[in-house]
Amino acid sequence: MGYYWPTMVKDCIDYAKRCQACQFHANLIHQPPESLHPTVASWLFDAWGLDVVGPMTKSSGGHLYILAATDYFSKWAEAVPLKEVKKENVADFIRTNIIYRYGVLRYIIIDNGKPFCNSLIDKLCQKFSFKQRNSTMYYAAANGLAEAFNKTLCSLLKKVVAKSKRDWHERIGEALWAYRTTVRTPTQSTPYTLVYGVEAVLPLEQQIPSLRIAIQEGLTEEEMLVYGWKNWKLSIKRDSKHNKGSSVTKLDCLRHSIRKCVRVLFKLVI
Repeated sequence: MGYYWPTMVKDCIDYAKRCQACQFHANLIHQPPESLHPTVASWLFDAWGLDVVGPMTKSSGGHLYILAATDYFSKWAEAVPLKEVKKENVADFIRTNIIYRYGVLRYIIIDNGKPFCNSLIDKLCQKFSFKQRNSTMYYAAANGLAEAFNKTLCSLLKKVVAKSKRDWHERIGEALWAYRTTVRTPTQSTPYTLVYGVEAVLPLEQQIPSLRIAIQEGLTEEEMLVYGWKNWKLSIKRDSKHNKGSSVTKLDCLRHSIRKCVRVLFKLVI
């Protein structure tokens, strides 16, 4: 007597998919189920990503956390030490360190933590007419720029803090200076240059005068005006080139993601 089971393969696959032990112990699937959805910023300080670093080693001032924000266009970053992360601290940081310094933004990218998602932040968004976008919970890549800056900031702080590691709250400014004057790969420029239109004068240039320092010392006031006008026009071209280069970088990342992507469509099984 023989048996005929026309849907045997399909039924076996479905059974394996429902195996509880396999769900817990099988190898993780590293192929992304969706392609990348890059965050696009059209101009300086258009979009900011906010995140909290910590808890860290308690500083001598009693600080445990760092609240950081990164501009998606120029990669410019702001950061402050905090003793505790409260909604009042976050709202004051957005208002003082972003809006009052760089103007009203179009939107911020934040996670779903209580310090970010609350009525106080909602009121701030309504007052200044900007939007908030929430990243996926427990998925750091959803706010990738902020997470990348957090790693860089921690790495820089490790290089400048004392042996006790309790003075890191006093070294944040030094770490930010190093970050802002370093060329970023997506933009092929420093955040300082994209924000201010010129390269920052480094301490070494005062000891060993660079070409631009030497040129300025021998110019008259009229020649200085012409020199400044030319630098201003160059900065405009540089910003345009950066915007194009940043878009190309994001497009390359998107293409790479699509090549590896295996789209997963979830169906309700009753």
